[in-house]
Amino acid sequence: MSDLETRVVPARAPLLRRAVPALLGYAAVRALGLAVLAGWSAARGKSAYTLLTARWDSLWYTRVADLGYGYEVRLPNGDVHSNLAFFPLLPWLERLLHAVAPLSYADAGFVVSLLASPAAAAGIFAVADRLYGSRAGFFAVLLWAVLPVGIVQSMAYSESLFTALAAWSLYAVLTGRWVSAGVLAALAGLTRPVGVAVVAAVWTAGVISFVRERGTRHAPGAHPHTHAPGAQGPDGHEPDAPADTQVGSSAPGAPVRRRTLGMLLAPLGAAGYVLWVGRRTGAGPLGYLDVQAGWRNGFDGGYAFARFVAGRFTSFPSALAGLGLIAGVALLIWLYVTCVRGRQPAALLVYTGVVLALALCASSYFGSKPRLLMPAFPLLLPLARALARRRPPVAALVTAGLAGVAAVYGAFWLNGSGPP
Repeated sequence: MSDLETRVVPARAPLLRRAVPALLGYAAVRALGLAVLAGWSAARGKSAYTLLTARWDSLWYTRVADLGYGYEVRLPNGDVHSNLAFFPLLPWLERLLHAVAPLSYADAGFVVSLLASPAAAAGIFAVADRLYGSRAGFFAVLLWAVLPVGIVQSMAYSESLFTALAAWSLYAVLTGRWVSAGVLAALAGLTRPVGVAVVAAVWTAGVISFVRERGTRHAPGAHPHTHAPGAQGPDGHEPDAPADTQVGSSAPGAPVRRRTLGMLLAPLGAAGYVLWVGRRTGAGPLGYLDVQAGWRNGFDGGYAFARFVAGRFTSFPSALAGLGLIAGVALLIWLYVTCVRGRQPAALLVYTGVVLALALCASSYFGSKPRLLMPAFPLLLPLARALARRRPPVAALVTAGLAGVAAVYGAFWLNGSGPP
């Protein structure tokens, strides 16, 4: 071989084409969950569609879409449940669909979830594929689909919409699309309070990128390490890279102005809504915290949750639930430590850490904590990589089993007495 000859690596298929198998698998899992829910609900004389679109938080969102903000419920114990606690992007989309199509607000919320959930799955695939290859991306999507509370992804709730915006914002950060990352982070901030996690991720990546470039400029004889988007290794996949090089070098020479603009755009959604609530309530910048306090929501460092878990050990049957909760929290912590040790990009680590902190350390309704953790999809990446290394029959058996368990649990959960 001549030294002038260059080894040519076949070009990878476009991202969305690579995502097709994962999206088909995701659709199959969701279809199974809905079928089991329909059968279970029919056996109990309930409407599966009502459970998905017109109960609990879904009703609050549709009321905002229909009547706007200002509705509240005063409970006998003095608590005030105000619809100002619900961020506006989902109700805005419900109102838009209601205006342009013959859909009720509840129907519109269901359509938003039907569209947002595969968009979220595609975003999760994009992030995992970027870091670890298409096979890991495939299993990351399936693992997100088979979460025990995965049925929420098909409800007229905001989790799927938020996860879609968060995942694509993180992907934009990884690929150096700073303005897109900022816009998506701002929209995520209009969707749920945990939108601050996406803002923190964008700012973390931006600051690290600025610091790295400054250090590179001042290092004698140094030159930036580059890893162009789409660069491939010998196997046709983008090579794994440590956290500090994967994000910062994904867009070498990215214009400072675009990066700065993305960082400035990111907090506008969350900050704008919180400040608007404070002005509307007359309570100032912290008025939104007063609204959440009316729902008995607050950040207490996990004290209320710890007391709730400790309370499970008052009798033998409930002690099993207490042990399960402790095991679940230990698993989450272990997965996060694994992500840190695996040197996930700093943006993902910050995003996941904030989601975990807000979910586990808030004094909110404890039955909702599993769904509040649903956007923390980077925790699934170590498991996805492990499945990707297994033989296909083993991996297929594991995911099929989890899909069956999730479908049954989702039907049982939604047919229960309390909100998810």
